[in-house]
Amino acid sequence: MKKIDIHTHLIPEKLPDWAGKFGYGGFVNLRHCAPGCAQMYVDDRFFREIQSNCWDPRHRIRDCDASGVQIQVLSTIPVLFSYWAKPSDGLDLSRFLNDHLADVVRQYPDRFVGLGTLPMQDPGLAIGEMQRCMDELGFGGFEIGSHINHWNLDAPELNAFFAEAEACGAALFVHPWDMLGSERMPKYWLPWLVGMPAETSLSICCMLFGGVFERYPDLRVAFAHGGGAFPGTYGRIRHGFAARPDLVAVDNPVSPDEALGKFWVDALVHDQDMLDKIIALFGIDRVAMGSDYPFPLGEAHPGQLIEESAYDADEKSWLLYRSAEAWLGIL
Repeated sequence: MKKIDIHTHLIPEKLPDWAGKFGYGGFVNLRHCAPGCAQMYVDDRFFREIQSNCWDPRHRIRDCDASGVQIQVLSTIPVLFSYWAKPSDGLDLSRFLNDHLADVVRQYPDRFVGLGTLPMQDPGLAIGEMQRCMDELGFGGFEIGSHINHWNLDAPELNAFFAEAEACGAALFVHPWDMLGSERMPKYWLPWLVGMPAETSLSICCMLFGGVFERYPDLRVAFAHGGGAFPGTYGRIRHGFAARPDLVAVDNPVSPDEALGKFWVDALVHDQDMLDKIIALFGIDRVAMGSDYPFPLGEAHPGQLIEESAYDADEKSWLLYRSAEAWLGIL
């Protein structure tokens, strides 16, 4: 059966010396340490070791063929968002990453769909780059962070951006980054295990309670990692809305139940019971396969949990590709 993987990450094999170019630090640099192996640093702080499948499209295609994935949706690694940078520098960085991604998609248009990155710290610049990427580069949409520095995703500063994304038909993929509470989680990889799920739930709640889905009903948004902590705590979220509307329903009187069919999540939950849960909560046509390729917290064989489940062929078709097509607007 056809498979579309909506959650994969790509980085160029070589990155500019942005710190040298812009005159200040905080940017990612790559140090190639062996054939097919590189280390990511933020200034001089080690971040992660990556392999050639992170930048080599031919390696990716071999892996896709081995796991039966026809199409990967490509987006940048969130540490590259650089929303903290000066806006004009963020635009420069975004254009470099987007031009590289577009070149990869152009080489293999039947295997890849591109999600660009944007200088979200300046919504006006982000809108301009979004229009360029949609009109000139042929992207399917954009990956954005779970927050934009001190703005959550209900911030009024982002209204014009969401309006333009809706108008131009861009799919949005919300990925956690710069996790809240990281200073209290120095051990056990907790920013990734605890912070990321919390970040994603926070972003969903802000868009939901902030009325974003009501203002932009045709906006197509997907959230990473099965919606993070949101599905497991939804009973509490819904009860809080009903019990204390004076605190929760301050910007949007619409029940959160009414928003559950208005956005997508990927299926990256690593657990059959939780996969059943998110399908029941969001609807099978709102859950799309996503693997987090090529990173270790992802699904090593994309779609394996779905394929080994007891779902029937029609249900599996929604999970493996039809929901992705609806989100991308390619039905």
